[in-house]
Amino acid sequence: MDIALKHRSRFVLASTSEVYGDPLEHPQRETYWGNVNTVGIRSVYDESKRFAEALVTAFRRFRGLPTGIVRIFNTYGPRMRPDDGRAVPTFIAQALATKPLTVRGDGTQTRSFCYIDDLVAGLLAFAESDEPGPVNMGNPAETTVRDLAGLIVELCGAGRRVTYSPLGADDPKRRRPDITLAPALLGWEPRIDLRTGLTRTIEYFRDNPPAGPSATRRPQGPTRDSV
Repeated sequence: MDIALKHRSRFVLASTSEVYGDPLEHPQRETYWGNVNTVGIRSVYDESKRFAEALVTAFRRFRGLPTGIVRIFNTYGPRMRPDDGRAVPTFIAQALATKPLTVRGDGTQTRSFCYIDDLVAGLLAFAESDEPGPVNMGNPAETTVRDLAGLIVELCGAGRRVTYSPLGADDPKRRRPDITLAPALLGWEPRIDLRTGLTRTIEYFRDNPPAGPSATRRPQGPTRDSV
């Protein structure tokens, strides 16, 4: 931000839906302050993003830096790493390797998945605006993790088993953005539905198969989108 101030540039923070924690409000609006365990297993990531928002806001308020805050909800698409721990690449890699899909909890927890092309268009529109934010950016179409696994099995073809493991501590039970502000302020809204986006992502994974045993291994501990 000091560099942006020196060059009179706009600074945009890529924040996250994780600032809402395990929300008591649904869907989540930008005015919601969140429900975060400050000393929980996920707190390092959650609180670092919340602090970043506070820092950006302070620079804007006290030093006149033109800033913007975007709260990004779950995003997916081609070029994801198969071993990064997030639901979409993990499930696709497992399905293509004919391995069981590993779902944490009973799979009824929900997420809202935004295709990467939509998100990039939204970020560019926001960066080119003067809006300070925060502005939610994601796809408000909500789906359960269990249904996500089922759809990936269907799109990959052939039968695949789904196995279940304990849900992580402080894992959000529901996640869906209220994106009322984004269309009103930026003229932006997502256009690519989950089935279409997953089909494109699966095609990429088929054309670029992961190498090595780590490709379908789930990391231990919490992950960014808490699957």
